[in-house]
Amino acid sequence: MNRLAGILYSLISTTLAGSFVVVALTIGQDTLKPILIAAAIGFVVALPVTWFIAKKITEEFS
Repeated sequence: MNRLAGILYSLISTTLAGSFVVVALTIGQDTLKPILIAAAIGFVVALPVTWFIAKKITEEFS
């Protein structure tokens, strides 16, 4: 599961971080600090999401 989770995290974290940055820019937060905070939140939120998805995939195929 660790290998699967690593691969999934690389995809999920960049997607969520990018989405959160777009949201920050859309609401008018266009300086460096809010953009970095939004990206960091995306990377942190991706951890439990990745764990949940990897767990479901391994349960389905084992």
